Amino acid sequence: MRTTLAALTTALGLAALLPPAVQAESFTLEPSAVTDWKAVYARIEARDRIPARARLGGTLVELNVTEGDLVEAGQPLARIVDEKLEFQMNALDAQLQALESQLANAKSELSRGEELLERGVTTAQRLDGLRTQVEVFTNQIEATKAERRVIEQQVAEGTVLAPLSGRALDVPVAAGSVVAPGEAIAVIGGGGFFLRLAVPERHAGTFQEGDTIQIETSGSAEGRLARVYPQIENGRVIADVEVEGLDDAFVDARVLVRLPIGERSALLVPHEAVETVSGIDFVTVEHGGEPVRRAVVLGGHHVIDGEDMVEVVTGLEAGEKVVTDHE
Repeated sequence: MRTTLAALTTALGLAALLPPAVQAESFTLEPSAVTDWKAVYARIEARDRIPARARLGGTLVELNVTEGDLVEAGQPLARIVDEKLEFQMNALDAQLQALESQLANAKSELSRGEELLERGVTTAQRLDGLRTQVEVFTNQIEATKAERRVIEQQVAEGTVLAPLSGRALDVPVAAGSVVAPGEAIAVIGGGGFFLRLAVPERHAGTFQEGDTIQIETSGSAEGRLARVYPQIENGRVIADVEVEGLDDAFVDARVLVRLPIGERSALLVPHEAVETVSGIDFVTVEHGGEPVRRAVVLGGHHVIDGEDMVEVVTGLEAGEKVVTDHE
């Protein structure tokens, strides 16, 4: 019993030596400037969208690309065959064989004529005619070879090449179909991807190039307003937003973004200063030197200097002292 009374006396003595309770921390509520954001939808688009066109008309015998494939510039995408070109090349080959035989015969006649001229049997005029005939056959062979090279180039143009590196967005044809010169075999998107958005023209003067844009994705992201087009289409201003690491798996996909359209004054309190009881939000303020809980209506959240602040719509007035840490 004596031991218990001694311990109690010691505890009371130590309590008397403890410092008083920590005073509650507070600050004076003042209006702060906050940015108003407008939510709009933007589309993921390729900076360059170029069709890979057929340079030759004929039958599409090979198709090596489909929607969504990644391609490199110059990569073969398809092959077109025109059977008439093969027939023309065979005809030119036959002409070359005939001309080469005639050229060989003319050269033999020329050699024989030169021998006869040395003996005085033939005339120089006859020999000039033989030389001319050799030159004619030689020039005809060169002209036929040049014509054949033209056909070979047309056959080579049957291979459709990717105009740039990127992703195949659309392949509107199928293998076995007949295509015409200039018809699009595939549409390739490349040169980088960005967000293109359309904003009502009444907000045209509220943003400018270089503004920070909030991207509403699975994770927090920000973009930069890279270009604002001067032409208004259907009452909307078109603008491009650059975003690092933008997912290009789905081009023309819609993404929710938020644009800064102006600033206004608002009363902000730290998120930790708000208490929620039975679905009602309270903020503690000093009234007559005593902490009093005040029911409030809250607005949106704002990040000010890295701190999560919440807007108080009603329930508080500027100049009141908000208690942020109290027991």
